[in-house]
Amino acid sequence: MDTVARPSRPPSVERPGTRTRARNLGTGLVLVLLVALGHSPTQAAQGGGPPLPEPTGVYTLPVTPTTVLELFDPPPAPWAPGHRGVDLSTTLGAEVRAPGSGTVTFAGTVVNRGVLTITHDDGLRSSLEPVTAAVSVGDRVALGQVVAHVTPGHSHCEPTCLHWGVREGDLYLDPLSLLGPVPPVVLLP
Repeated sequence: MDTVARPSRPPSVERPGTRTRARNLGTGLVLVLLVALGHSPTQAAQGGGPPLPEPTGVYTLPVTPTTVLELFDPPPAPWAPGHRGVDLSTTLGAEVRAPGSGTVTFAGTVVNRGVLTITHDDGLRSSLEPVTAAVSVGDRVALGQVVAHVTPGHSHCEPTCLHWGVREGDLYLDPLSLLGPVPPVVLLP
């Protein structure tokens, strides 16, 4: 049975205190403010919305430049609907880079779309879709190495996006929580 967790960090990138919670509350506050100003959360995410975290050197975004089209939204229960990853804007054929170093543990088709899974050195697993893999199961990949290309196929984003999901065991994590701090938000008059 899959379970879902609020964002957490592996010990190698853990921050003391409540910075992760504060950052998530800050992102939520930005979305609330944007909605109060007449923007929908979708518009906020598509229009640049909350700033993206800076890469830590341990993890990075798999596609750049990008905008977050849909944030991680864990379901209230493992069987309930939710969004178990983030959707990143991109184009068909775009290079997809390893979000962290590790070993390719799956490269194939799930239902009707290409999926690539990398088991990172800290045990977390990143899944990327829809893609055509440029690597094979068992290959060792480095942070930022091209591992796939975005392909057409079943995508819940129009015209296309890259879905990045992360799991620690059976727990789904917010992929953006693996990145560094979010740059300061500046509200304009």
